[in-house]
Amino acid sequence: MESLSAGAVKAKAKSLGFHKLGIAPASALDQDVEHLRRWLDLGYAADMDWMHDSRRQDIRQVLPDVKSVIVVAMNYNSIQATETHGDAKISRYAQGRDYHKVLGKPLHHFARWIDEQVPGTTSRSYVDTGPIQEKAWAQAAGIGWIGKNACLITLEYGSWVFLGEVLTTLQLTPDLPHSNYCGTCTRCLTACPTQAIVKPKIIDSRRCLAYQTIENRSKELPSEIVESQNNWVVGCDLCQTCCPYNQRAERQGNFTDIIDFEPRTPWPDLSLEKLAEISDEQFDLWTRGSAIRRVKAQGLRRNAAAVLKFLHTKHSSHNQKGAK
Repeated sequence: MESLSAGAVKAKAKSLGFHKLGIAPASALDQDVEHLRRWLDLGYAADMDWMHDSRRQDIRQVLPDVKSVIVVAMNYNSIQATETHGDAKISRYAQGRDYHKVLGKPLHHFARWIDEQVPGTTSRSYVDTGPIQEKAWAQAAGIGWIGKNACLITLEYGSWVFLGEVLTTLQLTPDLPHSNYCGTCTRCLTACPTQAIVKPKIIDSRRCLAYQTIENRSKELPSEIVESQNNWVVGCDLCQTCCPYNQRAERQGNFTDIIDFEPRTPWPDLSLEKLAEISDEQFDLWTRGSAIRRVKAQGLRRNAAAVLKFLHTKHSSHNQKGAK
């Protein structure tokens, strides 16, 4: 079998537009499965049944004979508008083109390139599409570290990164795991409006606004979630915007150079009233090529309506007290 150096692999990844790349040996997480098991046992995955897939705990079940896990990262953060005419809040990750599509095509090409360079090699690519602990692998590959908000944080871009993985049977020289630089900072724990970060790096999805507004398919949102929703209708960025590393990345001007990640019309500038009444046809039109499609039209209407109802009730209660 021919060889392929880690340096050549990284150079190819850079030419394809990836901002960071790291390599981990397939054995890197062999001693780190209890963390995921405990999280699942505590019910913190809510009804995300795919998190229980046993392959997530053993990479060899995904690709037998895997030798290396290559992790890539793309910076998606863009300059945010200082003024908008809308009051609906949408997480930054969802405002541009669907990251599955943006990363997926070059990553698939990358995996095929590896196999072509070394005949007999088998490589598979994933962008949040396989039973892979992507943040744990990213830390093991030296991309960044898992912060107290359970996001993957990089020194250059903060946590504003999308991750992708290539599993390969090719033996590559690995990078060192990344050190954790959170230190004594607890900003994200304090910032979470629903106290979903129950411990550093431990998220109870049932309390998380991102889970509730995106993954929860119930007809109504829990009342305790609505009380802290604060106009978020798709995801929540509060545990990220408070992070010193994200703030430093923005001060240094480390914004993405990928046009597809720029906010698309109309998402940064929508009213709650508009979204509460959005038709299925309008939703379909606006979400083509967008990760927001996962929320579904009824979910977006539910989320916006929940905020409006809460604000109306709060306003009415305030007026009643003032009248006394």
